[in-house]
Amino acid sequence: MVDVQPPPLRSLDDFLLSSARFSAPDVRNLERWNNRIINNLLYYQTNYFVSAFALLLLVGYFQPFQLTLGAAVVVLVFLGFVWAAENKAVIRRFRRNHPSLCLVAILGSSYLLLSVLGGVAVFLFGITFPILLILIHASVRLRSLKNKLENKLESIGLKRTPMGMLLEALGQEQEAGS
Repeated sequence: MVDVQPPPLRSLDDFLLSSARFSAPDVRNLERWNNRIINNLLYYQTNYFVSAFALLLLVGYFQPFQLTLGAAVVVLVFLGFVWAAENKAVIRRFRRNHPSLCLVAILGSSYLLLSVLGGVAVFLFGITFPILLILIHASVRLRSLKNKLENKLESIGLKRTPMGMLLEALGQEQEAGS
């Protein structure tokens, strides 16, 4: 197995500015929309991680305890979900057949647990807001030839990246590179 290596940080011009092309996804073709999201997540993953980290630092500056509590809850719920999916066949099948519902279940479980603990606002703005921005960008960003080539290398196993491993844990590895 090839070592995990993060892809390079894409230029701001490629990520958001003049050379970036955006278009609303075709909501009638969910498979194509899903492939666009996954491929953009793989290609721009370093930019997404840096953006999410910057937003988390901003929220953490104002609410450090609540952010730490919220992050711990989400990580524990996610790890519990991955463990259950690996050890229970029913959950594994559900994860493969309904990946979006699994993500909603993870975020919803985290939300419910945090609402009991009192950190709802920090969870919503510190953790969910970056995820929302990333999904919006990945949905509307059109793929370039370089994007498609990089995703093919990931899908055939010549490269392993952190986002590829995360998508695999969420049951999306079979979609990548399409």
